[in-house]
Amino acid sequence: MPRWSLGQLGEAPKFELRKLWQYLGPGLLMGGAAIGGGEWLTGPQVTARFGGSLLWLATLSIIGQVIYNIEISRYALYTGEPIFTGKFRTQPGPKVWVWVYLLLDVGTAFPYLAASAAIPLLMVCKGGVVPEVKLIDTFIADNGTILRVLSLLIFLAALLPMIVGGKIYNSLKAVMTFKIVTVMGFLLVLAFMFSKPETWVEIFSGFFKFGNVPTGNGDEVLNVFAAVANGEKLPSLDIKTMGLLSALVAISGQGGLSNTPISNYTRDQGWGMGSQVGAIPSLVGGNEVTLSHEGTVFIPDEKSLPRWRSWLGHVIRDQVLVWGPACFFGLALPSMLSVQFLERGTDLTKSDWLGPIMTSNGVGEAVGKAMGPSMGSLFQFLTLFCGFIVLAPSMASTVDGFVRRWVDVFWTSSKKLREQDASKIRKLYFTVLGCYAVVALIMLGLIPKPSALLAIAGFVYNFALGFSCWHVIRINTKLLPPELRPGWGPRIGLVLTGIFFWTVGILGAISTISRLYPNFWPWLVGFFG
Repeated sequence: MPRWSLGQLGEAPKFELRKLWQYLGPGLLMGGAAIGGGEWLTGPQVTARFGGSLLWLATLSIIGQVIYNIEISRYALYTGEPIFTGKFRTQPGPKVWVWVYLLLDVGTAFPYLAASAAIPLLMVCKGGVVPEVKLIDTFIADNGTILRVLSLLIFLAALLPMIVGGKIYNSLKAVMTFKIVTVMGFLLVLAFMFSKPETWVEIFSGFFKFGNVPTGNGDEVLNVFAAVANGEKLPSLDIKTMGLLSALVAISGQGGLSNTPISNYTRDQGWGMGSQVGAIPSLVGGNEVTLSHEGTVFIPDEKSLPRWRSWLGHVIRDQVLVWGPACFFGLALPSMLSVQFLERGTDLTKSDWLGPIMTSNGVGEAVGKAMGPSMGSLFQFLTLFCGFIVLAPSMASTVDGFVRRWVDVFWTSSKKLREQDASKIRKLYFTVLGCYAVVALIMLGLIPKPSALLAIAGFVYNFALGFSCWHVIRINTKLLPPELRPGWGPRIGLVLTGIFFWTVGILGAISTISRLYPNFWPWLVGFFG
């Protein structure tokens, strides 16, 4: 890996509340990406059955990811490099880490968002015609070819923000800003006009009901801490539900290695030393944009340290005021609809789109009673369309995140690529993007069910993020100067976050494998027995 260049750290923008919009950065883009397939599909599956009682798992996931996001941005602020490049700077080096992280990143390669977005788009194209609940699987099977074609078109459309606009970062930021305003605006209208106060309390209090676990007895939930305090027997854990809860943890926030592009976007935004290394340009309109092969660092001294603290505070505000709240509301509002419009205990896991369709039916009925049949039909249609807006743009950020973290690593670690002019980064980016697109299109053609893609990706995400947390501790305590290293609070936070994700990942893997391959565990026990 090449040595860093030396430069001067510039001044951070002075924070003023009245100019808040000017300071929005990676947190806005990634906040929009965080409202994705899991929040629209998996979250409501949990809350329809258990109410808000298990959302405390999402709280731990999001808080852990806020700490992680700040720490990977810490590295980017100092070096102008994304965290993925920093990982390859540690021992045993790029030749080992490339295989480790390709294995951990496999979940991101599953284009389940495009497959999921095809279903509401088909219903929208049919004029908002929603099949009866009992006929959903038949509807999907009968339209299998059309759904495959639509999923392929959605995936290809998701590539457009990366092709035009100068900086790819700027194009994606514009798309995600539109998504947040549209989706959040519509869901807030539904929540304020048609959700009861008890529903708001049910959902938002659920984020703080730590220790609740499902017992396997229907929708029954018991609290571990209450049982210990009362001297009662600890409630048994329903392992069959852990696959669903593991997916909930994985999709709360970003999930897996999908968080790592925050450090790339910190650089592309020009924050910290990112202003001195450049960015990845789009295919059209990015002729002036280049990217250095190596990072640029500064010497911590009396002049630079106050600026460093200002930049770090800038990142913390972006995460705490934008990204974190976007994740909580992005999960809470779709879940609120399932609690408000569906009967408690409803099992939505029997079909990929059972929840959104039943919810849209419930919205249509409620609005129809209050405002007339025509408005009910309109809101039913808009709820389905909202699902498409949630899913399709997230495919773009997922693709870009996967491609750019590997492009950045190759651009720095490969001696052959380092001989290329800095303007050639565009050629490398779109070569990798083309390879990714071919693999994703093949997967969409071969695996039509989004749930099959999401189930596998879910527990892989948890393992990947947990391992990455521990790796970041090593990077920031070895590669950064002592004055810039994280304190004990962030270090302990990353250790605990890694343990949390691995624990949930193991339980989720056992549950998911048992469901998808019922004979696997008996075979394994017999093999070793």
